[in-house]
Amino acid sequence: MPNIKSQWKRVRTNNKENAINVAKRTHVKNMLKKFNGYIDAGDVAAARAMLNDLVSTIHAAESDGIYPKNNAARKISRAYARLNKLIAATEGAKA
Repeated sequence: MPNIKSQWKRVRTNNKENAINVAKRTHVKNMLKKFNGYIDAGDVAAARAMLNDLVSTIHAAESDGIYPKNNAARKISRAYARLNKLIAATEGAKA
């Protein structure tokens, strides 16, 4: 543990920032789980409506430095791929 007052302050600041970053990462994970739940249930309308919020949240986390650029791009790409696969499957079933 630090003996210098400024380092004690730095520890407190780091803990606060860490808690904020963990909360943002958890929020993205929960949104991904909810989106994947819609995909698994076959609910195209709900998944399509949620996709914009999901992408916005991932971009916000990326700009805050929580996710690296390629990691965020991969998450978004996979979400679009899953939605497009579901849309193709439902349209194929209708035809």
